[in-house]
Amino acid sequence: MLSVVIPVHNEAESLPQLARELCEVAAAQGYELQVIIVDDGSRDGTWQAIEQLAAGDSRIQGIRLRRCFGKSAALSAGFTAARGERIITLDGDLQDDPAEIVNLLAKLEEGFDVVSGWKRERFDPWHKVWPSRVFNWLVSHFMGVHLHDHNCGLKAYRSEVLPEIRLYGELHRFVPVLAAAKGFRVGEVVVRHRPRQFGRSKYGVSRLAKGLLDMLTVKFLVGYGQRPQHLLGTAGLAAFVVGGVGMAWLAARWVLSRILPGWQPIHLHETAALFYCLGLFLIGAQFLSIGLLGEMIAAYWIRDADTYSIAERTE
Repeated sequence: MLSVVIPVHNEAESLPQLARELCEVAAAQGYELQVIIVDDGSRDGTWQAIEQLAAGDSRIQGIRLRRCFGKSAALSAGFTAARGERIITLDGDLQDDPAEIVNLLAKLEEGFDVVSGWKRERFDPWHKVWPSRVFNWLVSHFMGVHLHDHNCGLKAYRSEVLPEIRLYGELHRFVPVLAAAKGFRVGEVVVRHRPRQFGRSKYGVSRLAKGLLDMLTVKFLVGYGQRPQHLLGTAGLAAFVVGGVGMAWLAARWVLSRILPGWQPIHLHETAALFYCLGLFLIGAQFLSIGLLGEMIAAYWIRDADTYSIAERTE
């Protein structure tokens, strides 16, 4: 079975055509299809359109969230309901072409666990395209998962990937990164991008700042989520050592200026270095304390979570 998860927000006009195209692809390829449309707090007639589609086709299922929780939450709701061995995600605005599902699945069969679409030719305004390119370049080089389009909504997954990825906030942009951190193989395939027919884009330049902050969060979670003291404690110890060496030097200089003739006496309360060293001491103590608290929190929550990912088992 092929499960298609579609998070939507105010996309009532595009859903009938999208459902028709999906059914045509499934009929042409012989897929057993499950379509899950998640209404993320729409205020137009989106839910009514989903109800009509579900009433006319048993393969279509609707999920309505009580308010707009964001794309990550909508995807999570859809993933929970998905029953297929292969899961496809795509946006509901018709800019993602359902015909590309064939290419995504073919790439999966090459041994990949996650395949992300790459909209090489985009039909979006410049204020959406250029921030996206900057974001993709930064994520690829900072996170080590090199894709041209991390945020493309058109993706394919093996079903075993999704239970090991927990989405919240706006981490849907980093699904390939989170999957790669678990040891899954991530690939990419060029997909067709279509001009928008209905509605307007929900994203703009402002998402670049949010994406950068989320990138720092994911970097910390992937690299130090289970060992926060390694990062925070190292920074704390470094500040502590530098501050300690500075204080020792100031103390030695103060003593020597009092007992050795010819040394210029120093007044510590007038020395800026004293305050820098005290600041480093305080910063070091804070980082060590935060790292310790992070370790305690991680040790508590890790009890119910696996710290590994199993590829295969023998019978």
